[in-house]
Amino acid sequence: MPGPEPLAVFLEPLERLGLPYCITGSVAASVWGEPRLTADIDVVLLLKLQDVATLRTAFPESAYYVPPDETLLAEIGRRSRGTFNLIHHASHFKADIYVAGHDPLHAWALEHRRRIDLEDGGIWIAPPEYVILRKLEFLREGGSDKHVRDVRFMLATTPVNHAFLQTEIARLGVGEQWYRCRE
Repeated sequence: MPGPEPLAVFLEPLERLGLPYCITGSVAASVWGEPRLTADIDVVLLLKLQDVATLRTAFPESAYYVPPDETLLAEIGRRSRGTFNLIHHASHFKADIYVAGHDPLHAWALEHRRRIDLEDGGIWIAPPEYVILRKLEFLREGGSDKHVRDVRFMLATTPVNHAFLQTEIARLGVGEQWYRCRE
C-alpha cells in the first residue's frame, strides 16, 4: 500500500467524520494488486444533506479547500455520479469524493468494505471486485492502460468473487473491457 503519510491528511479526518466511507481507485488497486504512485485519493462516501456541517468540521477551510455548500448540496442530490474534490492546502494533495447516493455499486462497496489496520489506526478499503468494476468503467470512458494493468495485477494477486463480477460486468456493459484485461 502507498505510504500513509500523504494520505493521512484525508484518512484521519474521514475516520473522525464517522460516516461510512471506503478508499477506492489507485490506492485500493495498490492494496489488492501492484503498488504504484498516485496523485490523489479516491473515496466513496455516504454523505447526506444533514452531514455537510460535519464534513466542514472534519475538513476545516483553514486547512482544506472544500466546495461551497451549494455545490455540495447539488452533488449530494444527484441520482448518480455525484462527486466533488477536497484539497489539502499545505500538500496540495487532492481527494476525489464520490457520493454514494443511489448508486447500487457504491452501496455494495460500502456494505462489503474491508478494514485495513495501520500503525496509527485503520482505514476502510473498497473490496477488490468494486475496484475492478469501476476500473473497467473508467477504461471504457477513457481507455487508459493503467486501468488494464491495475485489473490484471488485482486478478493475479487477490481472490475475487467471479460470479459477482460476471453479473455486474453484464449489468454495467463492460464486457469488452473485461475481455481486454483478461487477454
